[in-house]
Amino acid sequence: MSSREALQILMLSPFYFRMDLKARKDMLREFCSIHSSSAKPAQTRQAGN
Repeated sequence: MSSREALQILMLSPFYFRMDLKARKDMLREFCSIHSSSAKPAQTRQAGN
């Protein structure tokens, strides 16, 4: 997932706009890292089929 895609998802939350810029950047970084680590096994399963 790209940072742009993650940002589009996070912007759907009204809570996101209550955060300061540093907190938003941290949340974006964390969201991307969680998504990329959880998406890898699914990608390998799809490639094996």
